[in-house]
Amino acid sequence: MGTLKTEPARTRPDLLAAPTTAALASWGDDDWGDDVLVAPIDPDLADTAAFCEAYEVALDASANCVVVAGKREGAVRYAACVILATTRADVNGVVRRMLDVRKASFAPMAEAVELTGMEYGGITPVGLPEGWPILVDARVIATPYVIIGSGVRHSKIALPGAALATLPGAQVVDGLAKVVDTVSRESNG
Repeated sequence: MGTLKTEPARTRPDLLAAPTTAALASWGDDDWGDDVLVAPIDPDLADTAAFCEAYEVALDASANCVVVAGKREGAVRYAACVILATTRADVNGVVRRMLDVRKASFAPMAEAVELTGMEYGGITPVGLPEGWPILVDARVIATPYVIIGSGVRHSKIALPGAALATLPGAQVVDGLAKVVDTVSRESNG
């Protein structure tokens, strides 16, 4: 976890967005609750590349949560994709098919922020709106501890990758993302 100074997330609601705090409060000790940690960070360093460099976190231990949208019969369908920073979500392949829409794209920033109740650059899969599918790349689940957003820009959450598979609406997807040569910048979260 690099140089992050972590502590139990449930003891620091000041470092979490309200929806994230509520979601973590519903997790019992048997549901990974004690394994979820939070660390304060400089909000100007919340973006993945800057964060990983400043806090000495490996890119393959950092995950992005991106909100994707697509329309079907006039209704917008949303999903969150959780992918490692070394990968890029297959939005118009795997994600589009899973949403059952003709075309999928990243949700506009203002829309993602309003719908999630979280800050841009801090969107996390923990505490997303009820009913949203959370598509988690299998590589994320295999990561012993992964760093994700906390819902705000001034902190990050660290938790076992496997914990993300237990979130409401979570689906582990092989091939959700493709490996890229540079840090994934496709983040509204």
